[in-house]
Amino acid sequence: MTETWLIVGASSAMARALARRLSARGAGLILAGRDEADLAILAADCRIRGAASARPLSLDLRAPDAADRAHAALSAASGRLNVAIFAGSMPPQASIDADPSLIDGVTADGYLGPARLLQRIAPLLADRGAGTVVGVGSVAGDRGRVGNYVYGAAKAAFHAYLSGLRNRLARDGVHVITVKPGFVDTQMTWGLPGLFLVAPPDAVARAILAAAARRRDVLYVPGFWRWIMLIIRAVPERVFKRMKI
Repeated sequence: MTETWLIVGASSAMARALARRLSARGAGLILAGRDEADLAILAADCRIRGAASARPLSLDLRAPDAADRAHAALSAASGRLNVAIFAGSMPPQASIDADPSLIDGVTADGYLGPARLLQRIAPLLADRGAGTVVGVGSVAGDRGRVGNYVYGAAKAAFHAYLSGLRNRLARDGVHVITVKPGFVDTQMTWGLPGLFLVAPPDAVARAILAAAARRRDVLYVPGFWRWIMLIIRAVPERVFKRMKI
């Protein structure tokens, strides 16, 4: 069966790696994001790598019509439909503390925009009776930490939304996987202090496709982050609030 992937936030390093791997297996690609020129270059690269089709889609998740535009693009595609959401923004927490209005953008990019888009296209996926939704959250959403609690809150909301969507669409043969990356070598993490065991984007893309094939519900990547976050979640609040992590 032919397959088409709508990749939102396609200019990100992890999304690029996924698009290249999907191209190698002949998938059709709709590459959505804000930077049209960059997406056009990526689409050309994907076609060279073997994609059945690859086209850019100008899409800003903060725009009122974003969900409708995504729905229109995906509904025109044939075969098995799949969606991968890599959207998110993470201003320094100190900047948000100084200017609380920045919360609006973090929430729109990390939760509200992706949720509106997925809610709009969920019936389309259900009607096809197959497909995969990859929602990329973050280990930051597992517990609020002083260094990035606004970003973590947006991702925590997205995790909860994906859990409910998974429960809904499973009845129609559509699988929803929640991906929780740790530190990945992307533009979002460049220059951040305290990073360790940083994963290359291609390793994340490979893990996502393998987990989707096995119909995993939640994927920590790299896998050791499952155990790190298990420990962090187990720390009592009276102790945790004094920690600087």
